[in-house]
Amino acid sequence: MEEKMKIKEIIVVEGKDDTTAIKRAVSADTIETNGSSIGEVVLEQIKLAQQTRGVILFTDPDFPGEKIRKTIAEKIPGCKHAFLSKEAARPKRGRGIGVEHASPDDIRQALQSVQEEMEEYKSDITFEDLIYAGLIGGSQSKERRERLGLLLKIGYTNGKQLQKRLQMFQISREAFLQAINEIETGGNIE
Repeated sequence: MEEKMKIKEIIVVEGKDDTTAIKRAVSADTIETNGSSIGEVVLEQIKLAQQTRGVILFTDPDFPGEKIRKTIAEKIPGCKHAFLSKEAARPKRGRGIGVEHASPDDIRQALQSVQEEMEEYKSDITFEDLIYAGLIGGSQSKERRERLGLLLKIGYTNGKQLQKRLQMFQISREAFLQAINEIETGGNIE
């Protein structure tokens, strides 16, 4: 039997089912937020984890998951981020969306594509660039942002937060333009 990929950092997930899915895919420790109203005790655990081993935020690709990610990232700088597409987080049958529904392969791929949050980086991608690229204000903007998030491995974000996310992960103008070109030409996502 093949040995599981080992993750040094502690992975922050939303609940027990997410921990179970992570442990099926990789060898890792987790901290569970138990929902979007993260208590001070959990925040202190995450802060200690960040100081000692590092943290990977791996929340569901939905509004509550993004809220949890944002709350933690604001209070504990320097976290790494793993993202799943909504498609990978949907169950085969039934409803819902979450890390717990992802296949071990999708979880491993997300963890291998982890993004590191950087401070003090000023992106040269302007708000006007986002409008011109059809990522804000157009009829297909949401779909284009979803595809951009997959291509750049930064997850989905709404139009208001997109420029901040590009800056947070230090996405270069060259990488941004290459991704926009792939969206325009219908290139394949890895």
